[in-house]
Amino acid sequence: MSIFSDLNKCQNFRGISNLVELPTAENLLCVFELPCSYIKAVFQVTAKTAFLFILPQYNVSMPTADGETVQYHYGPKDLVTVLFYIFIAIILHAVVQEYILDKISKRLHLSKVKHSKFNESGQLVVFHLSSVIWCFYVVVTEGYLTNPRSLWEDYPHVYLPFQVKFFYLCQLAYWLHALPELYFQKVRKEEIPRQLQYICLYLVHIAGAYLLNLSRLGLVLLLLQYSTEFLFHTARLCHFADENNEKLFNAWAAVFGVTRLFILTLAVLAIGFGLARMENQAFDPEKGNFNTLLCRMLALPLSSGVTRGYHENGVVKAENGTSTRTKKLKSP
Repeated sequence: MSIFSDLNKCQNFRGISNLVELPTAENLLCVFELPCSYIKAVFQVTAKTAFLFILPQYNVSMPTADGETVQYHYGPKDLVTVLFYIFIAIILHAVVQEYILDKISKRLHLSKVKHSKFNESGQLVVFHLSSVIWCFYVVVTEGYLTNPRSLWEDYPHVYLPFQVKFFYLCQLAYWLHALPELYFQKVRKEEIPRQLQYICLYLVHIAGAYLLNLSRLGLVLLLLQYSTEFLFHTARLCHFADENNEKLFNAWAAVFGVTRLFILTLAVLAIGFGLARMENQAFDPEKGNFNTLLCRMLALPLSSGVTRGYHENGVVKAENGTSTRTKKLKSP
């Protein structure tokens, strides 16, 4: 409804001067209808653009036994949504840093090196905890844990539920936001290569699972990996509070070995055996099918390689950074 049609409906509208003299309810209603109609018109124009940034795109109605369900696939517009959530991640990063980590680190009186690692682990504890809860909910509700064959059956998994696609977009946004945070957090030059390594490994793993339509397998592997990382960074934070506390590191070392074994076994089972025995052995990007021997050989190390790259193999440099000697990993 246009503004001019709203004016025509206001038959008793006589101008502002009459309104001042006799502010009847009917005249007041006409005055308030004008800005409301304008806001409505502007909102209708900008709503589609706003949804492009906020909500996942490429939705398709799929018929089911109970009716219809909405599924999603990926496309170039996903980059716009990821860009929006990169800014959201930067804002949340700053909130956690200012209102939680900075207040705790002031009480601990940490050195510059430990302060940098404390901030890194603090941010990752919050992220891994929220991701584990979210990922576990998605995996359980979609039935991927109760039916492991669903990880490779009916491949390619081109169409995704809303919560699966939104999870992947948010994961990509978080790890992409970690790149400019290296500058914002003024990370030491000696720490940048190590952090770049595990950031890029996560990006390659998540983007690979998303683009190669291995989203189900990627979710389960991320759940296992994030659980281990949460325990590691929690142990790291406890160590900064009490340097003699190494119990959580011992627990993490045991869990890390078991988790890595599960990740390798699951990746080989799904990619090396499950996909290899399927009939649709073809390379068809238009249909989202990448089930060929070459793609499987690339996907197998891609799916299991995220477990390496973060940890420093049991040795760290001396805290002052002046010595090239290494010492036993008592502190992260």
